[in-house]
Amino acid sequence: MNKAILAIAAAGLLASACASDGYGYNTNNEATRQGVIGAGVGAVAGAIIGNNVGDGNAGRGAAIGAVVGGVAGAVRGSSQDRANQNRRYDSARGAYYYCYPEGDCYWEDGRRR
Repeated sequence: MNKAILAIAAAGLLASACASDGYGYNTNNEATRQGVIGAGVGAVAGAIIGNNVGDGNAGRGAAIGAVVGGVAGAVRGSSQDRANQNRRYDSARGAYYYCYPEGDCYWEDGRRR
């Protein structure tokens, strides 16, 4: 049980390194951040529940919890990322574009404005 929790904690720390952008371009990526947090919480909860069931499958419960928690966190974070965007309309071009709080703007097709 202790080895499983230590392995899960180590995996969470390694995954959290992916949540940051060393170049500073993508500092508000909530989908990644919340996905990592969800995976960590789900893994711990799954390990505890799997151990309490008594079938000795805390590792399997941790894996299932990590997947479910990670997906749930990523979906919630993605929704928050979309809410953080500011959608505007360019009447001259007749198209919508999005601007992030940092000042970066992109057309709907993903090209930089």
